[in-house]
Amino acid sequence: MLIVRFFPFAAVLISLLACLRPQWFTPLSGLVVPLLGVIMLGMGTTLSPADFATAVKRPKAVLTGMALQFLLMPLLAAGVGHALALPREQFIGLVMVGTVAGGTASNVIAYLAGGDVALSITMTACSTAAGIVLTPLLSSLYLGQTVQVPAWAMFQSILFVVALPVSLGLALNTWVFRRKKLPAWICPAVSVTVILLVIGIVVALNADRMRQCGALVIAAVILHNVLGLAAGYGCARLLKCDQKTAITIAIEVGMQNSGLAAALSQQFFGAASALPGAIFSIWHNLSGALFASAVRHAENTARREK
Repeated sequence: MLIVRFFPFAAVLISLLACLRPQWFTPLSGLVVPLLGVIMLGMGTTLSPADFATAVKRPKAVLTGMALQFLLMPLLAAGVGHALALPREQFIGLVMVGTVAGGTASNVIAYLAGGDVALSITMTACSTAAGIVLTPLLSSLYLGQTVQVPAWAMFQSILFVVALPVSLGLALNTWVFRRKKLPAWICPAVSVTVILLVIGIVVALNADRMRQCGALVIAAVILHNVLGLAAGYGCARLLKCDQKTAITIAIEVGMQNSGLAAALSQQFFGAASALPGAIFSIWHNLSGALFASAVRHAENTARREK
């Protein structure tokens, strides 16, 4: 599907369009949270109970990835935000990116990088479930001293926007689509299209801020993502994970559900806080593709040398 393959480039184009013509997108600002529910419903239709059962069979890899996901990424986000002296709103948004679960795009990137796709799907499913509780708790921990975090309201929002749609998608995939499967391209195509619309809306709402502090926020997002990929791989190798598992963990840790972060930031902290999530949605797909390409190149080089 072309829209899936060229998603990073489409994301850049729609971001430019949103900056130049924000009036086309800003009237849709109230749709960000419902659109996220559509994305999570699509994710649910790609999952099955077997994906969660895999966690029992491979607890070390899954727990390592989740520990890094929810311990390392929020810490890196706060550290990068302080180091670059991000404005208050963008600091909040970057921390929100660090506290959410892994993104669904990680499964595709894991496939391209020659990682363990089944493990990637399992980790995404498990971190999404854990994030229902951990995202409000972590955001309150990291932001509670400087900003009032509505942790209970955030928990309720995640419950309705993430847990229910994913559960519905899982139920549909288990009982409705068990005999007659959906064409494989439908859910990714719909999810990518909706993510592009969410990016356009968030960027349009922040068009003026992009001109003022866009470069600083972009630098923070890139640094956060690259550090997450590198630390995820390095920590996995230190814990004696094999190469394929380490690659998968690195991708899962470095690629966040930034659409959720942007939606929650806009809902609870204002449009300016959603900017890091929108930029992360664009960047982590580009960096993920580059990471996958680099891994493939390294593996091919190693084979030739042997």
